[in-house]
Order: sequence, then structure tokens, then C-alpha cells
Amino acid sequence: MVVLWTDALIFILLSILVTFSLSVRKKAHLQRPIKKIVTSKTAMISLLVLVFFVAIGLLDSIHFKSSETRTHEIISLLDYWATPIREQSEKTYSAPFSAYSYSKETLYLANGSTQWGYPRLTFAGSHLKNPEAELLFDVAKKALSGFCKGAGLVIFLSLLLRYFFNKKDMSLTHKQTIRSVWLVCFFLFAISYMLVELSSFYHVLGTDKVGEDVFFQAIKSIRTGLVIGSLTTMIMLPLAITFGIMAGFFRGWVDDIIQYIYTTLNSIPGVLLIAASILMVQVYMTNHAEDFNSLIIRSDMRLLFLCLILGVTSWTGLCRMLRAETLKLREMEYVQAAQALGVKRVVILSRHILPNVMHIVLISVVLDFSALVLAEAVLSYINIGVDPTTYSWGNMINGARLEMARDPIVWWSLLASFIFMFSLVLAANLFADSVRNAFDPRRTEEKR
Repeated sequence: MVVLWTDALIFILLSILVTFSLSVRKKAHLQRPIKKIVTSKTAMISLLVLVFFVAIGLLDSIHFKSSETRTHEIISLLDYWATPIREQSEKTYSAPFSAYSYSKETLYLANGSTQWGYPRLTFAGSHLKNPEAELLFDVAKKALSGFCKGAGLVIFLSLLLRYFFNKKDMSLTHKQTIRSVWLVCFFLFAISYMLVELSSFYHVLGTDKVGEDVFFQAIKSIRTGLVIGSLTTMIMLPLAITFGIMAGFFRGWVDDIIQYIYTTLNSIPGVLLIAASILMVQVYMTNHAEDFNSLIIRSDMRLLFLCLILGVTSWTGLCRMLRAETLKLREMEYVQAAQALGVKRVVILSRHILPNVMHIVLISVVLDFSALVLAEAVLSYINIGVDPTTYSWGNMINGARLEMARDPIVWWSLLASFIFMFSLVLAANLFADSVRNAFDPRRTEEKR
């Protein structure tokens, strides 16, 4: 098994989230907003979509050396599972669900003559004798078969879960939420199984310039988006929380120094700082080539450093909000009473200040996640993001820039990256809105 830097950080972050979730169950003041999130259809459906993306990202974060090749290539569990899709590369472009290439070339017929036309693909639709007559029916049959298999799996699992939940003790709102989540889960898994079934025989979203399956590229890009969003947040939080609370509580020269730091940092153009940092990493890896003898290790190091520089440059906004909230909390009666009784400042910060600003931290984390996913796409589009060999939606969009200008137009790479990125960002934004509504005390007071 091979553990990359980003793999280790992802599983550390996952363990922190699990520990935090278990500890939250014991906090009485957090029960009300959590129950509000659980009973919200929008929150639970968006959370289900996020969990689906996270599961794919975790499968792609377990790496090992393949014994099937002489070079012992480093692959993930997702790569191993999608080996048929990964290895079924064509010569060049092909449209979704097509059995022919997208570009014309000289064809050599059986009688020795030549013809200018579209050649058959090597893998997609190779089982068809007459694609013009059989393609539509074969796609429909395999799509229906995959949909039924996925639907049957969901129904079987839901019947097993019925024994663990007692619906008689649930309210009407809980039952309606469970029905909505189950319906979304049903179609999500059924459609996913259907796409997997079709991918064994066709290129569902076509192929790119070098003949690689675009559907496989879009799935592999999920991990990159999750790494950018989650690891950058993990790097950003300690800086924002520490400096924000210190600036608001101690004030004076401590506040002046911290304000000077984040004001100066905000004055530096972020794109230039990221470009300079990425260039430094490339120079370092070139000078120490013996430590980076694999493409996946090189791309992982660049991805990790991109998370670091994004985390260093994106903590200032949350720091300002925490500073303002701490200035207000510092004048509250219970904090003043603790100071008058001689309670140590460390205890005041940990017991009275930090718990009362965690709702701002939680809201900001969920809101910033989608912004960071979009930031990766923009940075990769201008060639200062992740490594070009890394699967990412930004690299797919960057590659589609030239494909959109050719004739006939190649549109499926851009469409695939848009659909997957839109689904992840939309689910994150909807869940962020639900979290904000649940944890914002002012909204609760207005309803009362």
C-alpha cells in the first residue's frame, strides 16, 4: 500500500470529523440546530449527494502498487475498480454512445480499395455487427438492465434498514424527510449503476483528444475537488481561529500586529502569490528528481502545496469575522465575571469565547468549500493550478477551450466537467444554507 501526503491528510481529517460528530451528540445546546438540519429535506438531500461524492473520493484516496504491470504503477481502488474503463482508450475523439470515431480518415476496405469515412472504435460498440441498426436498442436495453440492478440493490438495502428504525416513534416531518431522501437515493444509485453498466460497452461521455474516456476523467476529478476544498479548509481554520480570537480578546499591540499581517496579506494579489509558489515547487522537484520518480507523487506534491498556499491566503476573511465577534463577547457579563474572579485567560478563551464563535466557524467552513472547488477550476484554467497530469475539472475545462474551437465542435468534455462540478457545488451551497439557517441565532429569534 502507498500512502500519499494528501491521502494521509484526508483520512486524518475524516477521523477528526467523526470524533467531532460523536462529541457534538453530547452537547445540549447543539441539539436544536442539528435536529433542524435532520428534519430539512434540502439539507438531507444535499448531504446525501455530498456523501456520495466523498465516498468516491475516499475510494480514489487508497493507493497501492499494481502487480499487473512491470513498472508497478501506483493506482487507487477506484482505478482498480474502473480498470475496463481506464484501459479502453481509443485513437482520438469519439462522441458519447458512438461506435465510430469523430474524425474522418482513410479506411482500407476488404477488397483492397480505400474510402474516406469514420472508422469503427476499438472498444465502444465493438460487440455490434451493424451499429446503425442495433445501437439505439442495445443502449436502451443495457440502460434498463443497469437501472433495474441499481434499483434492486437500493430496495434490498432499504428493507434491511427498516429493522433498525422504528417509524412509529418518528414525527410526520421525519417520515417525509426520510421518504424524500430515499427517493433521491433510489435514483442516485440506480442511475449510477446504469452508467457503470453502460461504460463497459460504450463511452458514456465520449473520449478526448488522446482517446481517454471522459466519464472516467470526470469521476477521477472528484478527489481533486474534495482535496482542494477540505484540506485547504483544514489549513485555514487554525490560523483564522487563533489569530481572530487573539486579536479580539487581547486587543492593543496584539490586535495591531494581527491586523497588519492580514491586511498586508490581502494586499498581495493572490494569483501572483500562487503562481510564484507553484514555480518554487516545480524548481524544487526538478532539483530533487530522485525523490519524485513517479508522476503521481509529483502531482500529489503540487496538489498539496496548492492547498497550503490557498489555505495561507484565504484565512483572513474568517479571521476578521472572529475578531469582531470576540470583541463583542469580551464585553459580555459572564466573561467580565470570569476575569474578575481571576480565571486564567486560557480557560476563558477555551470555555467562554471559542464555543460561542463556533457557529460562525461552521457556517464559514461550509460556505468556503464550494468557493475553493471553483477556485481550483479557475486556477487550472490559467495553468497555475494542479499538475497537468492530475485529473481535475479545471484541467478538463482548460482542455475543452481548444476543443470548442475545432470543427466539428467537441462539446462533451466541457459538459461533463460542468455537470459534475455543478452537482458538487450546488449540493455544498444548499447544505451551507441549511446549516446557516439552523445555527444562526438571529433567525431563531425572528421566528419566535
